[in-house]
Amino acid sequence: MFKCLMFVYGAAMKRITTPRRTASLSAQLVDSLRSHIEAGGWPVGTRIPPEQALIEELGVGRSTLREALGALAHLGLLEARIGDGTYVRSSSELQSVMVRRASSAQRENVLELRTVLEEYASGAAALRRDEDQLHQLRELLADADTAAAGGDMSLAGSVDALFHRAVVRASKNDLLVEVYDYLGTALTSSLGGLPWDAADAEEHAGLHRRLVDAIEAQDESGARDAAAAIVQLTRDHEKE
Repeated sequence: MFKCLMFVYGAAMKRITTPRRTASLSAQLVDSLRSHIEAGGWPVGTRIPPEQALIEELGVGRSTLREALGALAHLGLLEARIGDGTYVRSSSELQSVMVRRASSAQRENVLELRTVLEEYASGAAALRRDEDQLHQLRELLADADTAAAGGDMSLAGSVDALFHRAVVRASKNDLLVEVYDYLGTALTSSLGGLPWDAADAEEHAGLHRRLVDAIEAQDESGARDAAAAIVQLTRDHEKE
């Protein structure tokens, strides 16, 4: 009985056919357009060329193009807006998924995630940064002071986001940089919308100077502490 079952099972396995390895034209077009988007050929937020222009440029049929664009929209890279064309929504599937997930998460959870990423990255940056990266951090600190002095908190928030991305890049962990870049907007968007008073703004600036000083001194523990304190200040300020 057992041998009979094994024979039947083996016969069933033999009936499975090997998948064809040739991709359809639309699948090839999806890969081509996805690579174009990832390389920055169509930046995030821009409208892609009209359908007829793409048909002529790519040499494909209308149905093939629409199938490929539909697949990219399903992946979250493109967004079709009725009466306005198709826009680039994100540069990769990972970015689309992560930003959407972070945007729907509780604010406290987002801040906790920011603490984890930035605390580790700051410690790594203290050990691995080079002089060019340190110089960039100093320049961004000066830009942030100028924006805050002018009372432009929207600009200050943008500079703050650039500063924290620069810290993460100084960690020289490519995967961490990629993840943080994908989540950067969700992780750092709160600053610009918050009405910081003079005392809070000065404390915020002082913690950033402390962070850069620790990175310059290659003080891993000090850098991690400063990074955690920056996020905690934001958390406390939001609760006021």
